[in-house]
This record gives sequence, structure tokens and C-alpha cells, in this order.
Amino acid sequence: MHLPFANVSEREQQPPSLALSTVIFALRPDPRTGRSSLWLPLVRRIRQPYRDRWALPGGPLLARESLAEAAARNLAETTGLAPRYLEQLYAFGGPERSPAPRVVSIVYWALVQPDEAALAREEENVRWFEAGSPGELSFDHNDIVAYALWRLRNKMEYASIAYAFLGEKFTLAQLREVYEAVLGRELDPANFRRQLRSASDIEPTDEYLQGGRHRPPRLYRYTGSLAAASGAPSSTHHLEQP
Repeated sequence: MHLPFANVSEREQQPPSLALSTVIFALRPDPRTGRSSLWLPLVRRIRQPYRDRWALPGGPLLARESLAEAAARNLAETTGLAPRYLEQLYAFGGPERSPAPRVVSIVYWALVQPDEAALAREEENVRWFEAGSPGELSFDHNDIVAYALWRLRNKMEYASIAYAFLGEKFTLAQLREVYEAVLGRELDPANFRRQLRSASDIEPTDEYLQGGRHRPPRLYRYTGSLAAASGAPSSTHHLEQP
């Protein structure tokens, strides 16, 4: 409980508030090149501090909620998103990160597929930004986004987290596009295919992607689990869709 008229000494003795924030990563076309790149939705703050500045979606933790339930509820209320993949990222609680009273944020990240990202509420106070250049955000949210991006890129090197951005079936070109968008560099298609041949968690299907003018590419599926793909099964949550 925070006392509204407490003096400086009393405020310093008050326990910090607890809040949830979420970094949501999705692949969207770059308006300049048309190529897929990494984006995230932000919400405009409508009250002080940092009124009118952009921030990560978030909100309070209610008394009878788990952390994952609170993160999912706050996401739905602020962006309209209900991602299937939600993982606890880190806790940010530096004493100078927000004006009094002190706030500790438990941060989650969500990786969403294109069909999920298309359902995001996009209005005056909700907007998509390029993950690598979101502008000056509220509180320490620039640091949070930078940390989430660093973690994601590191996991791309040793885990199978890329499949969280894809549907059940995908082409190898679509998978390579995920890696290129997240890592921020082009990959050699032949080398990429060669590396995938040794992967035990991807298998070809008997289906092909239709609609192109050239020979249709084969569709593949990921045979592992997203919990294993994240590298952190104890903190990863896969939410059932209503």
C-alpha cells in the first residue's frame, strides 16, 4: 500500500509496486523494401509520468492471477493480442527506473506469427515500430527492448525459437526469412539448406506451397516443442486459444 501524502522518509520505506510488461516481436514487411523485418507494438501513455510517450504494453498484477495470466490479460486489454507463445524474460527493478513510488516490472516476451500479428489493435494509441529503432520510450523501456532483442538473437544461434514465428507448415525460404529478419543480415540460401539437413526436428511433408509462377516449394513442419525451442521450459507458456 502506498501512502499518497507520505513524506520522503516514509516513501523510501514503502515496498515497491509490481507490474507486468511484455515485448511482442513479429515479422512484418518493411515499407521501404518489402522484405520481412522485426517489429513490435507499443502503446501511447495517456497519463503522467511520460504522458504521450510510447511504452511497452503492460499493467498491474491482480491478487489472484499468476504472472503469465496477468501478462496475457494486459496484452489483450492494451493491444487485442492473445499470443500462443509467451515466455518470462527478466525482472527490471532498478531504484531509478521510475518516479516514486518504485516499480518492479516482470517482463515477458511474446513471439507471434503473421496471422496473430494481423489481429493486433492498431489505433491512435497502439502502433507498430521497428524493433531496432523504436525511438525514445518511457521509463527504461529502451533498455528492455534492447535486452529482449539481444536475447532473441542469441537464442537464434543455439535454439529452435525461430519456429515460434511460423505456422504449422512452412517453406525453407520462409524459415530463412525469419533468421534474416531477426539477425539483421542476409544468409546464403545454399548454406542454409545444407545446415538444415542435419536438423532432427524438421521434416518434409507431402505438400507444396501453391500460387507462385515457378515450381512450388515443398512445405516442412517442425516436430519439436516450442518449450524446448525456447531453451527455458520452466518459464514458457503456451496459451490455448478460445
